[in-house]
Amino acid sequence: MKEDFMQPHRPQWKSRVGFLLAALGSAVGLGNIWRFSYLCYKNGGGAFLIPYFCALICVGIPLMILEIGLGHKMRGSAPMSLAKVNPKWEWLGWWSVMFVMFGIVLYYSVIISWCLNYLVYSLDLKWGSDPNAFFFKDFLSLTRGPSEIGNIRSNILGALAIVWFINWLIVFLGIEKGIERANKIFMPLLFVLTAILVFWSVKLPGAREGIRVYLKPDFTILSKPGVWIDAFSQIFFTLSLGFGIMIAYASYLPRKSDIVLNVYCIAVLNCMFSFFAGFAVFSTIGYMAYQTNMNFKDVIQESIGLAFIAYPKAISLLPFLPQVFGFLFFSTLFIAGISSSISIIEAFNSAVVDKFHLNRKTVTSVLCLLGFLGSIIFATGGGLFWIDIVDHFLSHYGLVIVGILECVLIAWVYRAEKLRHHIDRVSDLKVGVWWNGVIKYLVPGILLVMLVNDVVYEIFNPYGDYPTVAIILIGRDWLLYSLVAAFIIAMRPWRKDIHFNGE
Repeated sequence: MKEDFMQPHRPQWKSRVGFLLAALGSAVGLGNIWRFSYLCYKNGGGAFLIPYFCALICVGIPLMILEIGLGHKMRGSAPMSLAKVNPKWEWLGWWSVMFVMFGIVLYYSVIISWCLNYLVYSLDLKWGSDPNAFFFKDFLSLTRGPSEIGNIRSNILGALAIVWFINWLIVFLGIEKGIERANKIFMPLLFVLTAILVFWSVKLPGAREGIRVYLKPDFTILSKPGVWIDAFSQIFFTLSLGFGIMIAYASYLPRKSDIVLNVYCIAVLNCMFSFFAGFAVFSTIGYMAYQTNMNFKDVIQESIGLAFIAYPKAISLLPFLPQVFGFLFFSTLFIAGISSSISIIEAFNSAVVDKFHLNRKTVTSVLCLLGFLGSIIFATGGGLFWIDIVDHFLSHYGLVIVGILECVLIAWVYRAEKLRHHIDRVSDLKVGVWWNGVIKYLVPGILLVMLVNDVVYEIFNPYGDYPTVAIILIGRDWLLYSLVAAFIIAMRPWRKDIHFNGE
């Protein structure tokens, strides 16, 4: 068999640590800090860790082994790797990187720009005594619905330009000098900032009660299917599975790489970070509940509201140096966001360079310019509605479908055993025969249940009570247009012959 390892034009990670930090940078994002904590609170506190780690073992680790093993063996981006397995499946690789690049990273970069704005606002606590009104009225100038786009917010647009410039600069410098070097700075800094926030917040009055709410187990809630679906959804999204990122990143690994150990390190460290960051979130919210004499359930908010409404209010109540605490918190969010966004851009960047053999720096520049222009729709008064709808459809449907089809392709078309042999040959830690069955049946089965559950529920309960027309035109059609574009690009010939069928 021809492994096609020796591609002189293909860059490589300088060190294993560089790869691990870059992969962690992709996995650890904004959702690790606010979404995991809220899900714990919502789904039985410490009891939620049971389905969460079940999801990690049953879906997260097996699917990450598939993606990293595939990228390492085929030495290509997601489209190239899938084309080498079977040319008829190249479109799947393009679809994943297409709606991630021209969908997820467009609105994700806007949320990062919010973090950058709030980083500056924290210096004088600009949100005042009513962070809710400040966020929705003063900062976003939120319109009445997705059909009313409103004006472009100049403060968000300026920060958005800075975010895309940073994205461009890091990816432009390449794998070793750009992405690897940036993550060697970002990730240790992120861990240090998070540790400071945790140790600062746990000493606040009321912090103990917040931690008790965070961790107190309610095992009765585990009988609800929704708790398990939330756990599997969080694991799937937090590990950047289905994005095409891990496939591209793995293609830059040297020939001898312990794939299995790398996967365990990435998955476990990512989950540990989420759990650890939760102490900072709940200690601070516990302090706010203590200071305002409010019930915890009236203080805690979901997702974006937790970061930009509840947390700023808590920061304003801090007894000393609230500006410093706010600066640290939003710096943490900003770094977590940037480390993820550059990985998304690289996944698409790698695909274009593989397919058309264009100059990498030119591709990066064009992509970032298009990304900035595409992001502007989410920087308008109606942008929050668009973010909500597009995020829901791309993450709940697009990524899950990609994950299912990856398992079908590798397990049933290519045969999981062939990929497992490659993984075991280059790894010191062996994966075991169990992986074949998990990829054939368990992972696609669980993802299919998640998908069907979402579809059935939303047939009777339209997402977010948005108008049906908005859901179709913004959510569903975003997926369909990216799928059409994926098929069109897949039909274009490769500028250089590649070995198909994984040979």
